[in-house]
Amino acid sequence: MTNDMTHTADKTSTETPETTTGRRIYRPLTDIVETADGMTLMLEMPGVTAEDVDITLEKRVLTIRGKVHTTQPEKLQLAYAEYGEGDFERAFTMSDDFDPDKIGAQLSNGVLTLTLPRAAEAQPKKITVKAS
Repeated sequence: MTNDMTHTADKTSTETPETTTGRRIYRPLTDIVETADGMTLMLEMPGVTAEDVDITLEKRVLTIRGKVHTTQPEKLQLAYAEYGEGDFERAFTMSDDFDPDKIGAQLSNGVLTLTLPRAAEAQPKKITVKAS
């Protein structure tokens, strides 16, 4: 079985970014849908709350980060764990077609949905043909 969590856990320190927290960083699985109006990105980020999502757009690079707070069962010592906790991070290089002031984000049931509308200048234009 190959998935981000299994693959990331097996990476060496030179393949994963260094963190000041010493925690793992996972690349969230992402679906991208493109329409004439823009794009929608859906990123899986289980365990992340809306307050712990950080989205920045700088020099056409859209960066999404999500922080997961570790959960420790009270008065219990974990003997075995398959679920690796860590934070999420993913970056996308954007074209100039999108309006940065109208980007929207919503988090529901562990899925972050980003809406990136195209700028008015980049919208497809219909040209009417007149009969002569």
